[in-house]
Amino acid sequence: MADPTGFLKVKRKEAGNRPVNERICDFSEVEQVLNSDDRMLQASRCMDCGIPFCHWACPVDNLIPEWNDLLYKGDWKKAYERLNQTNNFPEFTGRICPAPCEHACVLNIGEEPVTIRENEVAITEKAFSEGYIKPKPARKKSGKKVAVIGSGPAGMAAADLLNKWGHSVTLFEKDPKAGGLLRYGIPDFKLSKSTIDRRLDLMTFEGLEIRTGTEIGKDIPGKVLLNMYDAVCIAIGAMKPRDLNIEGRNLKGIHFAMDFLKRQNRINDGEILPPSDRISAEGLKVVVLGGGDTGSDCVGTAIRQKAASVTQIEIMPRPPEKRLPANPWPFVAKTLKTSTSHEEGCERLWSVSTLRFIGNDGYLTGLEIEDVEWKNENGKLSMIPLPDTRRIVPADMALLALGFVHPVTEGLVSELGLALDNRNNIRTDECCRTNVTKVFAAGDSVSGASLVVNAIASGRKAAREIDRFLKE
Repeated sequence: MADPTGFLKVKRKEAGNRPVNERICDFSEVEQVLNSDDRMLQASRCMDCGIPFCHWACPVDNLIPEWNDLLYKGDWKKAYERLNQTNNFPEFTGRICPAPCEHACVLNIGEEPVTIRENEVAITEKAFSEGYIKPKPARKKSGKKVAVIGSGPAGMAAADLLNKWGHSVTLFEKDPKAGGLLRYGIPDFKLSKSTIDRRLDLMTFEGLEIRTGTEIGKDIPGKVLLNMYDAVCIAIGAMKPRDLNIEGRNLKGIHFAMDFLKRQNRINDGEILPPSDRISAEGLKVVVLGGGDTGSDCVGTAIRQKAASVTQIEIMPRPPEKRLPANPWPFVAKTLKTSTSHEEGCERLWSVSTLRFIGNDGYLTGLEIEDVEWKNENGKLSMIPLPDTRRIVPADMALLALGFVHPVTEGLVSELGLALDNRNNIRTDECCRTNVTKVFAAGDSVSGASLVVNAIASGRKAAREIDRFLKE
């Protein structure tokens, strides 16, 4: 450790965000960057703890104290090399990860953790700009062929490692461009798609074959694919959205969040959508149902589309501002999260249940809601409606951001007869194997909807198991 007292001399300093009045007029990335000197000073705050709780909390096992020390010393190249040992895509996680490492940082006891996430992306961007990151094709090919189905973070991570290890890998994607949820689900103001393209170009130079616009189970039957490859990794995500089947659900103006977000990302990418295929919030009173990250993304997108107003409804209670005794450090703090989208102008309602959608001539005009109270009895939560709280919230558009229940099982999953667990996710053993010979699965298709960093970790584990299987 270069400076054991750095945390005493240097205060936490974040890069900050672009001004609200500027950023809501475009879809460019919101977060700004610190200059290199300040960034190295921020790295000096890392104490290289005897027990690195940050490392413990990181799903990809990043060697955080090590690359923070290298960053502080100004050795950006070695810092990236150390970072890349555990994370294929630190430019993604450095932008969109909720940073469980920072929650677990010892300095977070005083609520001033090391800026680990920002340090991570700064190291990676410096490595790209300085030319430290170059294609490194495998020196020797194994002669084995692997198909990876789904090009989200799990599929990309698995394909990247397997390709580097000398296998002939084909990455299949049903959409026109690779990236999965990273490209079509996350708004550009959080993750520029040029960042994805840059990494995909690098992987292609290293020999990875990417086939887009190809849906396995439809364009190519799954059983045909099995005969073409020595191993198959399924990383199709958990894209079955949770619905809200209440009165008025069939009214026009009610959309799943991912349909809304995906269309805007396609427009940002230069696609010209026919009017019948567009979902625009311009001039509308928008209500977002769901208080998670997807709901927040809908808020920011609706604001940029010039919505008349945006209201976000969450059925759960408002989280506390500070940690509760039952949620101690070093676990992730279950506290109120205010995103950059919330800062841009949004009314947030907590402990509110939606009873029905109201409409006129087939179009949505409002939602009937009521307040609820949550009771915790013997560890079991129950929801109790509060009397005399029913009211109407005017709305021209409702976006359902209620999460995802499991992977889409129609098509490939059904065709191959893959076993499912009790939540309808693909069942795998400890080696990522499904019940079908030479078929592996990774990411949200196995775990259910989760974080991008968890998907990368899962894809890396699946790659190791597939590599081991191919060498048996």
